[in-house]
Amino acid sequence: MAQEKITLADALSNVEVLDELPLPDEQPCIEAQPCSVVYQANFDTNFEDRNGFVTGIAKYIEEATTHANLNQLLDEGQKHAVMLYTWRCCSRAIPQPKSNEQPNRVEIYEKTVEVLSPEVNKLLNFMYFQRKAIEAFSGEVKRLCHAEKRKDFVSEAYLLTLGKFINMFAVLDELKNMKSSVKNDYSTYRRAAQFLKVMTDSHSLQESQNLSMFLATQNKIRDTVKDTLEKIVGYEDLLSEVVNICVHMYDSKMYMTPEEKHMLVKVMGFGLFLMDSEICNINKLDQKKKLRLDRIDRIFKNLEVVPLFGDMQIAPFNYIKRSKHFDPSKWPLSSSTAISPQADLMVHLPTIREDHVKYISELSRYSNEVTTTYKDNATDGENKSTADLALRGLQLLSEWTSVVTELYSWKLLHPTDHHQNKECPAEAEEYERATRYNYTEDEKFALIEVIAMIKGLQVLMARIETVLCEAIRRSIYAELQDFVQLVLREPLRKAVKNKKDLIRSIVMSVRETCADWQKGTEPSQDPALKGKKDPDSGFAINVPRLNVGPSSTQLYMVRTMLESLIADKSGGKRTLRKDIDGSCLSQIDAFHKASFYWTYLLSFSETLQKCCDLSQLWYREFYLEMTMGRKVNVSIERNPI
Repeated sequence: MAQEKITLADALSNVEVLDELPLPDEQPCIEAQPCSVVYQANFDTNFEDRNGFVTGIAKYIEEATTHANLNQLLDEGQKHAVMLYTWRCCSRAIPQPKSNEQPNRVEIYEKTVEVLSPEVNKLLNFMYFQRKAIEAFSGEVKRLCHAEKRKDFVSEAYLLTLGKFINMFAVLDELKNMKSSVKNDYSTYRRAAQFLKVMTDSHSLQESQNLSMFLATQNKIRDTVKDTLEKIVGYEDLLSEVVNICVHMYDSKMYMTPEEKHMLVKVMGFGLFLMDSEICNINKLDQKKKLRLDRIDRIFKNLEVVPLFGDMQIAPFNYIKRSKHFDPSKWPLSSSTAISPQADLMVHLPTIREDHVKYISELSRYSNEVTTTYKDNATDGENKSTADLALRGLQLLSEWTSVVTELYSWKLLHPTDHHQNKECPAEAEEYERATRYNYTEDEKFALIEVIAMIKGLQVLMARIETVLCEAIRRSIYAELQDFVQLVLREPLRKAVKNKKDLIRSIVMSVRETCADWQKGTEPSQDPALKGKKDPDSGFAINVPRLNVGPSSTQLYMVRTMLESLIADKSGGKRTLRKDIDGSCLSQIDAFHKASFYWTYLLSFSETLQKCCDLSQLWYREFYLEMTMGRKVNVSIERNPI
């Protein structure tokens, strides 16, 4: 039989035809961005370059220095949180002496000390860290609560950083409470160390006792923070500002990632708990309009459960229930038995589908234009619309991811049982009751659909990241330079003319911090600098166009200085905003609100990844801890999807 010969071209075409072969397996095609080959450039300097901006207002450069130190503590706190969450019990794997007469008893204890010493050092460092962090936080609160300082303006970014500290204390305290394996390991180490007389000096013995008490005492960090703050006069006013800024940012959607959204809600709950004490009643603060408990009540009902860390979750309203002056009548929504909207995915699904179709169509049209049409330089309007398109995409992804993680968190805190779900066996494990048997078929299909939308859009946006990032940088540069060089001329002119020196110095500082003049220097003949009107022919300023955004420190300095102009506090009897023209005030306010999102846009790749982060679905250390060593992992089939 003659062997048929096939050319290479025919063979390749035959292989290509296989792509068109339908293989219906009813499995959704969900392909995420390949994170192993994602490159992220981090331009956040954490204010290391603050001394370069000597033209800025000294007070805000000083604030940037404090800010940098606080950010370092927050980063360190995150490392301790990861250490606690991922802690697996070591002592269960270590053999214990059966009796005092056992011949190798000393050797067992020696090995126990050798193995556990590095782990115990981590716990000691954690104890020292929480002391240092509480000291730094209470020191800042004390400084800001000083009688003279209370009149001063405190920036939105600074209040938010204090809020992040409150969140960090809540997370670390709950993690410490949850991890019984940490206490067991330290008890095993201490028993062996005492037998071998490793800790002989008084300092070591005292620190051992302190660590033992620190680990054994529930809510130790929370109570220490509360006790420390109660010694500071006027601390409740500052904390009410922190809570209010969180409420404002939550209601105005001034956040980008799901993690930030949930952080705001946790700060509201824990912040109110810290405020409510013998000397402060949050219900009275509500009557004085310093707090709006009705708004917070609505938020707590809409978001009953938020992710705490990994697969741990928390109900922020529980902090209110534990507070000294808890009054259920002030919390009608949160105290009701009605199910929270976050528990119903099907309600959100039609809107998500509609938004997905609209946005995908718009993104595809833009992507086709980019790939088929070559342009040397896009116009300012085109760059702005592209930057807005990128921002809308990130906000949609964040919103959809929040819906998934919030549903998952609610389900974890409300497990089913064989009475509610006949398919759930009576002997089902806690994790199975919270996941595997806790979702209806419709919910499972809806979850898969939403996850597919998130991951699909993430891939599409990542593919055109280069084009989006260039448009973002060009748009931000143009908007910033136009505002600084053109818009701020009017308030500068009026400040000079009316001899408002403080406003003049702030506006000049903003211009000097980030203005990129056409010829390298500010035009000295500008009439606005002398408080005079422009000539009839006008005064032309050519603003350059470049493909570069402001640095993180520049953006912080500019936004903070502008915020001081429009804030209700200024340090004096009159606020600065009263001396600024209404039209200029609205322009500054609009710029301040728009520039909030610039930090996220300039770190597009990192923000995209955070907005699509669904790793919470795979974390299960909390449930493994509950099995007390009976399981080292949870099988995939126990997951809901």
